[in-house]
Formats: sequence, structure tokens, C-alpha cells
Amino acid sequence: MGGYILRRLLSAVPVLLGITVIVFLIMALIPGDPATAILGSYATPENVARINRELGLDAPLWRQYLIWLGNMLQGDFGQSFALNRPVLDEVLERFGATLILAGTAFVLCSLLGVIAGTISAANQYGWADKAITFTVLLGISIPSFFLGMMMILLFAVRLRWFPVSGMWPIYGARDAAALISHLAMPAIALAVVATGVIARLSRSALLEVLRQDFIRTARAKGVHERSVIWRHALRAAMVSILPVLGIQAGFVLSGAVYIEIVFQWPGIGRMLVDAILRRDILLVQGGVIVVAACYVFFNIIVDVAQSLLDPRIRT
Repeated sequence: MGGYILRRLLSAVPVLLGITVIVFLIMALIPGDPATAILGSYATPENVARINRELGLDAPLWRQYLIWLGNMLQGDFGQSFALNRPVLDEVLERFGATLILAGTAFVLCSLLGVIAGTISAANQYGWADKAITFTVLLGISIPSFFLGMMMILLFAVRLRWFPVSGMWPIYGARDAAALISHLAMPAIALAVVATGVIARLSRSALLEVLRQDFIRTARAKGVHERSVIWRHALRAAMVSILPVLGIQAGFVLSGAVYIEIVFQWPGIGRMLVDAILRRDILLVQGGVIVVAACYVFFNIIVDVAQSLLDPRIRT
């Protein structure tokens, strides 16, 4: 098992390296000059040249990449131009809020998706299967940001059940109840599409398992149907469901950008949008690298969990 985990960790190294190359090149190709954005109305040709020289932006592209990569490997993600603070400090401060939002949404979509898919498969072509299929297709068809705006209009503006935006109240205690009230709508809006995808694929995986011989044997021995579905079939189907959960984790992280803008959630997604508008290159690069690294390592965790359910995967 230790050898398998080591192989998976080593395989993540070229993936992360490729991500750094892609992120660096994309930011380098974006139109605009960071020096001009920093100087604003003082952007004379002499001042722009001076800022580019101080930031090392006048060096060849390959040299800029190697310097940036070398500094990042030492834990130095650079200094934010606009915020005048270390990039890593700002990213980690914002990432906590994103982790709360994305983590809650992921737990919701995983539990609800697997449960809905299991119920749908256990009642194939029945009324429960049809109702769940209709609800799932409806949820998949609605963009998260549009659903978020509709939820704000209904539950915050009209019914006033939840606060409109933000992570904490402007006035009052910052306790668990306040956090949950602010978290409910964005987490649900972010989880809806992923829940539908997980439910559909869980249904397919479970239906395939239910046709196998060991399920027919369990039923022939008189094992209760609930035990057949939830203990035997679902456990075998989880080998196919776990990779889907890993993919949806990436979807939830990327979708948090839209949701954070709609609900004014102070997370890394909102930070990245503001940094792109300000041409704060190092902040954008640092934020994307941290999110991508989390996604890669989460998929490693999923692969390890999958190998525990099915040891054949290790070989």
C-alpha cells in the first residue's frame, strides 16, 4: 500500500509542473502590462520601464518562469502588486473561506447524490426513480450562478430567511449559527449540479452491480433487500463512484468562483477575479497553483480510497 501511495505522489509531480507552465504562459499572454496597472496615471514610458526592470519583467520569458518556479519551490510566491503583501499569506487567508464553502457543498452533493442514485436504482422505472430522474435533470440544467441569484431573490429578498451575501454579519456575533445562515444558500447553489451528476452516475454504477451473480446469490439466500442494496451492492458500486466524486471535487472548487461573486463570499475565487482585473499576475498564479494542487492531491486521496475497496487497482 505504501508503494502505491508513493507512486501516486510521484505521478503528481509532472502534473503540478505542467500546471505551473500552463498558468505562467496564460498569464504572460494576457493583454496588458502589469507595470501600467500599478502606476495608473503615472505610467510614463520611463516609469513603466523602471517598474518592469524592478519586477524582472524585462527578462526573457523562460528566465522569468525559472525564477518564479525556483522562488515558489522555496515557499516564496512573491509579493502582490496591488495589495502590497505576500501572495501566500493572501491566498491562504482567502482559501479558508473557499474551503468552508466548497467543502460543505462537496459533502452535500456526495451524500445526496449517492443516496438519490441508490434509491433510484433500487426502484428502477418506479415512481421514485422517475421523480429523482426528473429532479436531477432539472438541477443539472440550471447554471449555479443563475440558481444563486434566484435563491437570493426568493429566500433573502422576499422571504428574508437568509442574509443576502457575505460570510459574516456586519453587526452581531460571529458564531456557528451566523456562519450557517450565510453558508446555506451558496453551498446549496454550488452543490446542485454536482449532486445531479453524482446521482446519475451512482444509479448507473449500482444498476450494473445489481445484475451481478453475487447479488442474485445473496437474494437467493434470503438476505433482506435493504441489506443487499445498502451493504453489498453499494459497497461494490463505490469503486466506480469514487472517481466521479474526485472529478466533482474539481467542479465544486472551480464553480466556487461564480458563487463567490454572486454571494460576495470572501474566498479565493473572488480574490482571483479581482486580481485578474488588476493584472496582479503573481496573486493570480499563486491562487491557481494552490487550487490546482488541492485538486490533484484530493484525487490521490480518492485513488487511495478506491484501492482500499478494490486491491486489484494497486497492481
